Amino acid sequence: MTAPLRAMVLAAGLGTRMRPLTERIPKPLVPIAGRTLIDRALDRLAAAGIATVVVNTHHLAPLIEHHLAARRTPHIILSHEPVLLETGGGIAKALPHLAPGPFYVINGDALWLDGASDTLLRLAAGWDDARMDALLLLSARADAVGYDGPGDFFLDGDGRLRRRGAAPYAPFLYIGLQLLSARLFDGVTVERFSLNRLWDQALAGGRLYGLIHGGSTFDVGTLRGIALAEAALAGATGAQGTPASETPGAAE
Repeated sequence: MTAPLRAMVLAAGLGTRMRPLTERIPKPLVPIAGRTLIDRALDRLAAAGIATVVVNTHHLAPLIEHHLAARRTPHIILSHEPVLLETGGGIAKALPHLAPGPFYVINGDALWLDGASDTLLRLAAGWDDARMDALLLLSARADAVGYDGPGDFFLDGDGRLRRRGAAPYAPFLYIGLQLLSARLFDGVTVERFSLNRLWDQALAGGRLYGLIHGGSTFDVGTLRGIALAEAALAGATGAQGTPASETPGAAE
């Protein structure tokens, strides 16, 4: 599959695990090694040829809107949520700008480094529309910098995912980047709900798949995670070896 042309960055959340930092800075505007999380995501999307990105807002929305006004590419559509809709509801509200084909969804605190190839293009290459409704990027639990949780999924030999369930640990965790089919939202109304509801629907139908990330990933959902990511990226430029000022779509 050629890379999708549309994506969504989830930027509406409260960032409760990052408090007190996120009481004055929305989570996507937290800088990591000199560049905000949302700019890092948008830079990667622009470099992969994504033409249109929907960014949802709620918490401290004017700060995000002001920040994004300085970007040249990609084209950004704001989807404001006066009442927080969570991940599933936020995507459902933005769906008219994302359908009909598969589209990327990136968490506002996702941070990764590519491996031997572009991560977004790897996801696109791994997409099989006949078999999949969702393709999640995974990291081995032990390889995610700053992560100390029990993991999220088991990965079957054919790429299908199973929840950790009652097991004390699962080997893989979801790292905040995925491809979704618009058909996953068929019949869904715009209301507050977690995307987990639709993941479980896809899992029940054998249509929830995972792809193991080939590069580095960082859990920056907490202040500890931010500090560890800063240390790991110390001395790097643009978090991808490219000066931020030369990264496609960087704000002027």
